[in-house]
Amino acid sequence: MFNINTKFKRISLALARISTEKGATATEYSLLVGLIALVIVGGVGLFGGNLNTFFSSLATTVGTW
Repeated sequence: MFNINTKFKRISLALARISTEKGATATEYSLLVGLIALVIVGGVGLFGGNLNTFFSSLATTVGTW
């Protein structure tokens, strides 16, 4: 038969494992959010420059009509 202390030890070990995994998950999510933000900033920087060039040439074309 199981002893009540054995059950409590198993429960406490399971809870400790769950709480440890939550900390690692939060760290992984923060790294992913940082990486996604970096990609968005880089993409907006590159696309923004091309968009500025496009609208500048469009403004020049419309200005000569």
